[in-house]
Amino acid sequence: MSTNPTQTLLRQLGLSPTDRVLIVHADDVGMCQATLTAYERLLEVGLMTTASVMVPCPWFPAVADFCRKHPEVDMGVHLTLNCEWNHYRWRPLTTTDPANGLLDDEGYFPRQQQAIWEHASWETVRLECEAQVSKARSAGIDITHLDDHMLVLAHPKLLSPYLEWALVQGLPPRVAYLDHPPQNAWEQAQQTAVDQTESAGMPVVHGFGLPLDQPLGQTEMFRHILGELPAGFSLLVTHPAVDTPELRAIAPDWASRVANYETLMDQMLLNEVRRLGIHLMGFRPFRTS
Repeated sequence: MSTNPTQTLLRQLGLSPTDRVLIVHADDVGMCQATLTAYERLLEVGLMTTASVMVPCPWFPAVADFCRKHPEVDMGVHLTLNCEWNHYRWRPLTTTDPANGLLDDEGYFPRQQQAIWEHASWETVRLECEAQVSKARSAGIDITHLDDHMLVLAHPKLLSPYLEWALVQGLPPRVAYLDHPPQNAWEQAQQTAVDQTESAGMPVVHGFGLPLDQPLGQTEMFRHILGELPAGFSLLVTHPAVDTPELRAIAPDWASRVANYETLMDQMLLNEVRRLGIHLMGFRPFRTS
């Protein structure tokens, strides 16, 4: 009889095959000051279980300082290869040479992922990702996992080598199941990623998210997600930030980011998680190095 990888992981955690585990994730920490303030406050509430930091961004040093003071936090690296905002930009750690595909005409990361997919090789991408992980470690962050900003590493030419690189380091990558058989090269690459991750003994998740284009009704959306959680591991991706003039100037979707934050601050939702018997967890239990 074949072994179900998810059930194996659940047993290793002392859980049953029917248990539901929810990983509540804050993306983009360190993008700006508003994200760090949100992260610190949400840790006190207890609904958010993990986050990832954008190493090339201006508020990375403050995030690293917080992580050094609180080494127990579950903090990953949000591997960053693009910079989507109009007037708020950041650059690669590894290069100023536009020939390698990581820079736009202004000398920053490109705004769109398409530029990376068309012009950057995996070797160039790998060197930048390694530099971001190395900088996070050198700054004192006890990295628990890896994920990628705006799914830039989901391209079929990048996804498999990225996962091989992540898994060799013993860091869980963020990989989600497809909800249907693969229909194209992108979905086939994702299915291969699922197989790679499960073969390495890392969790694959059922993916959910709070929207960045709909600030109203997010508490109700969260409740609906809780009611729909399947057995196994689920991941809720959020982008929380407090409301500041800086955030409003940076991000056209600022209202939804603030709504993400306010939703996760709701103690009633944490009570609902407990009432439903859902286990909250971060990525630290799955790290192997």
